[in-house]
Amino acid sequence: MRVDVPPGKDPIGYVWGELVPGIGPAAAHLSLAVYEHTTLGLREFEAARLRVAQLNGCAFCLDWRTEREGKKVEDGFAEAVTQWRKTDAFDDRTRLAAEYAERFVTDHHGLDGDEDFWDRLTAHYDQRELTELTMCLGSWLAFGRLNRVLGLDTACTLPSHAQ
Repeated sequence: MRVDVPPGKDPIGYVWGELVPGIGPAAAHLSLAVYEHTTLGLREFEAARLRVAQLNGCAFCLDWRTEREGKKVEDGFAEAVTQWRKTDAFDDRTRLAAEYAERFVTDHHGLDGDEDFWDRLTAHYDQRELTELTMCLGSWLAFGRLNRVLGLDTACTLPSHAQ
């Protein structure tokens, strides 16, 4: 880990809450808002989130599965995300969410003039949904990379994995 965490402190709680008190809690609120206030469907949300996690390499993000009303995506969903171009497990919205996530992370400049992509995306997402998805992507890109670069992604354990 790249940050010294005092003994007995949770790394995520310390870095996101105490270390930079003017920024960390605000960032944490944005990160939580993405999950608490999204109107996107679970499958498209998770396809985009997982594709960002795969490209960022954040171990914590890769292990996480969003739950809504007691439901999570099926086993094998993460593998389908890596195969978003050819999987038959996705509808158009889910496939587009994974594609948008990949392009947002790896080639955001290339999105600018790709009218074919924007025509396909806006045929399935209205402007509110598109803006929401884009804000989610920005959050996952920034905070997943922060966790990965500082080594927080391997220092934290999901509650379901705690012993």
